[in-house]
Amino acid sequence: MKRLTLALGAALFAAGIVPGLASAQEIQVGSTTTALSAPTCPQEATVTETETDCAIVLTKTTAYETLSDSVADPTLITAPGVIDAFSLGISGLVIQGATLSSELTTLNDNWGGAPTAQLTVLRAVASNGGARWAVAAQSPVMPLQSYLGGVVEFPLIAPIPVVKGEVLAITVPTWAPILTFGLSTSDFSYTQSHTQILTGTGTARKSSCETAATSTLAQLTLGDEAQYTCGFQGTRVEYTALEVTAASLSASSRTRHHRVRHTRKHRAKR
Repeated sequence: MKRLTLALGAALFAAGIVPGLASAQEIQVGSTTTALSAPTCPQEATVTETETDCAIVLTKTTAYETLSDSVADPTLITAPGVIDAFSLGISGLVIQGATLSSELTTLNDNWGGAPTAQLTVLRAVASNGGARWAVAAQSPVMPLQSYLGGVVEFPLIAPIPVVKGEVLAITVPTWAPILTFGLSTSDFSYTQSHTQILTGTGTARKSSCETAATSTLAQLTLGDEAQYTCGFQGTRVEYTALEVTAASLSASSRTRHHRVRHTRKHRAKR
């Protein structure tokens, strides 16, 4: 079913991305061969009263996928447009058939509250020390606890303008169970807003990337910059975003844009 979207054209026009929208197309930024899914813990995962070795939780950081199904930089914006929604695969925190209510409480206590996430648009900034990105735009922070165990689309009331060269990331102010791990190290990887610091020598050499930061590394404000030197192979951040791109531009065109909503397993309310 087609629906009129007034905010969409207004966002494009106000941002100066297009003077008018002659035609447009929808693409799922970040979508590759492997479908978006809610991460699950393997049957052999172990669990105690307060913790598990199922590494599906992202905490207090901003992250983006660098490789997915061998596709490099799958969330790189290749054409100007607006982001109209984003989707997450959110684990149900189930191990050996049981939901870990104790783990949920522990995660809330350790990471500052219930699970949350927001879409972040990053732009590259000059750096001599590896990838450095600044926040160009962000969605509102979305609560996730009601959607544990599903693939959820979060429509945006105010679409976010994007331009070529920007990258879409996920910021986690608290924690979010959105990592699928144990994948091919040559096909999947992601990076965090975390600077790698090496300590020790020989077999005792350690990287700061191997442990969660004691303070937040999440990029939470516009213009906030971070170095991305911690990469994680064989892991996928389960997210995509719906971009409406300007397929062709025309100064004389002032037509309103209609679009089709895609069916999702779950859909959060606007």
